[in-house]
Amino acid sequence: MLRGIIRLAPKRSFFTSRHCYAITPFNLADIGEGISEVELIQWFVKPGDTVEEFSKICEVQSDKAAVEISSRYEGKILKLYHEVGGIAKVGAPLVDIETDDAVETQAQPEKPATKASASPTAAAPEAPVVRTDLTDKQTFATPAVRRIAKENNIDIRQVTGTGPQGRILKGDILAFVNGEQASPASVPAKTASVGQDITKALTPIQKAMFKSMTKSLAIPHFGFSDEIQIDAMAKFRAEINSYLKNSKGKYSFEKISYMPIFLKAMSQALLDFPILNAQVINADTTPALLYRHSHNIGIAMDTPQGLIVPNVKNVQDKSILEIAADLEVLKNKGKAGQISNADLQNGTITLSNVGNIGGTTLHPVLVASEVCIGAIGKVQRLPRFETVNGVETVVSKQIINVSFNADHRVIDGATVARFVQLWKNYLEHPNILTANLK
Repeated sequence: MLRGIIRLAPKRSFFTSRHCYAITPFNLADIGEGISEVELIQWFVKPGDTVEEFSKICEVQSDKAAVEISSRYEGKILKLYHEVGGIAKVGAPLVDIETDDAVETQAQPEKPATKASASPTAAAPEAPVVRTDLTDKQTFATPAVRRIAKENNIDIRQVTGTGPQGRILKGDILAFVNGEQASPASVPAKTASVGQDITKALTPIQKAMFKSMTKSLAIPHFGFSDEIQIDAMAKFRAEINSYLKNSKGKYSFEKISYMPIFLKAMSQALLDFPILNAQVINADTTPALLYRHSHNIGIAMDTPQGLIVPNVKNVQDKSILEIAADLEVLKNKGKAGQISNADLQNGTITLSNVGNIGGTTLHPVLVASEVCIGAIGKVQRLPRFETVNGVETVVSKQIINVSFNADHRVIDGATVARFVQLWKNYLEHPNILTANLK
């Protein structure tokens, strides 16, 4: 009887714990501001690479900025879904990652033990399209360097970097152009020809501008311009800079430009005209205005990567010197190509200063999520009439021209005119501005 029991025992099923691997699609997360797609600038990984949580996967360019995407998983890269320069949709897979999962499985002697791994094996032929050594080569370069390479029709993967950890520098690109670096593949003949037309793909920043400006110009604009005498503001600024000079070490800067004063005066004027800080919502269904509390004033910034518009957050709560500190940070980040997505998001109104380059008046184009934009021209010394001791005479004045555009669907000309006059009054009489500050 005992023998019979022993013979029957092996027929029973049993449970065991064994190692199992899962293929996890890593999707592009929503990066905000209504962005639905991005351009893939570079991969930091290739199929077969092992990644850890928070390892860099790739760099993408949105309508706003370049963003590095980090992994949320540990595992091995199986498949890349996009080539460099391709368009990735938010919510769609970027890569497949083989993740390590410990699961409880039922051992069934009558089925092959390899059944559980059938799915990864079947997926192997779909893993990345065969890529050349150049495609697999990992390149490290700032957006500014990449822009120079694109402008010269150079495949940056052909360039040998001489910077730290093989980073490609501007000098490496110039050396390549001048033939001082060996190239695994010759530059297309048409780029070396003199007098021929050349077709160049848009840079990521140009692509972003192409889309955003096309959208913006669907909005009916109307313009308003005026001039402002800034002699009193120049004196006010000189007094601030004298204070900064005698307060060495207290601030990260030794002098300020006019821009912090422009921004603070604009914020103060917005308190009386909050509609100019609003946003049109539900434009295609039931249009409404969202009145925004924060004054996040955008500043058009000319950077090595191109034109970008970061914004100074909560100007209404900051002093002129605090605004100056924020501008200094943004300026340094712009030069280094480190403007973040957060710096570009949630702007409420924009003020562009082209005066430091040149020009007196211009026609600024609205940001689609805003209803008003202003632009400042260069400072000019011009003759103006003024009454001195009861006699009208010609005097020299420092003048700037200002130009505004507004969304004519919801803003009328009288509102903009009154707003600009109040802003102008604060700038021409800085004591009135400071007297109104809380």
